[in-house]
Parts: sequence; structure tokens; C-alpha cells
Amino acid sequence: MNTASPISDAPPRIALPGTILGVGLGGFVDGILLHQLLQWHHMLSSTGTDNAGVPAYSVDTVPGLRMNTVWDGVFHTFTWLAVLAGLGLLYARVTSARGRMWRSRVLWGWVLVGWGLFNLVEGVLDHHVLAIHHVRSGPNQLWWDLGFLALGAVLVAAGWLLRRPQAAMRDDPPR
Repeated sequence: MNTASPISDAPPRIALPGTILGVGLGGFVDGILLHQLLQWHHMLSSTGTDNAGVPAYSVDTVPGLRMNTVWDGVFHTFTWLAVLAGLGLLYARVTSARGRMWRSRVLWGWVLVGWGLFNLVEGVLDHHVLAIHHVRSGPNQLWWDLGFLALGAVLVAAGWLLRRPQAAMRDDPPR
């Protein structure tokens, strides 16, 4: 007879939904905090230059700001869909003990892994490979970009440690 709780044996069942949810939530934090509130960058704010040496999609021009706003919207649509997909998969996979699942260190560990993976993939692709924007453009932009990658690595490591089944079993309330 299997007496394992739905949460303690849950890592394989909630790994994918938790990771996708983390990717979406990490993207929302990036988009809301860095794009909108701090306005450090937008999706295309560091792309190429025109003949006068002005960034092609400079946020200092109305057409450039419009184009960046559209691509920020595409980015937010992706993060929103990732959150919906993560929640949908989570709902479909966890049929009992949903309250305990939301309090589970396993789930939140996978969410942190997803957030960190978002930072690592987005940071490498957008900041370094495509160079379409940087965390914060200017004289120290490489350090901001590397810090973003370091934060991603810390989030993955912290989430990986948090989601360990041993940690989840300690969270299970006594029966």
C-alpha cells in the first residue's frame, strides 16, 4: 500500500507546471519592473543604429517607443500565456490536496527554477547573442547583464534545493 502523500511524491507531477509558471512569473517581474516601472530597457531598445548612429528603435522617438511598446506587449503576452499554461497544467495534474500543493516547497522550488531559467535564457539570448536590449544600457551594461545572469543562476540553485522531496516531506502536516 502506497502511503506517500500527493505532495511528497509530486516532484515529477508538478515539475513542468511549476517551471512554466516560474518562467511566466519571472517574465512578468522583468517586464513590469525593468521595462515599465524603472524603464531601464524595452524589448528592442538596443537594436542596431540608423545612418545617423541613432538606435533604430530608440525610445527617445515616438516611432521607436511605439515599436518597443508593441514588442513589450508581445513579451507580456508570452509571459501571460506561460502563467496560464503553468496553472492549467498544475490544475490538471494535481487532483487532490490542492491546498497543500500551494503551500508545498516542491511547487515553489520549481517556480524559482523556472524564474531562474527565464533569466538565464532571456539574458543570454536578448542581452548577449541578439543584443536587442541590456538590463541597463550605459557604461556598466555588461555588469548589469552579468548580474541578471547571476541572479538567474541563484534562483535555479535555490529552487533546486527548495524543491527536494526531503524538504517537501518536512512540510507535510502531521496526519
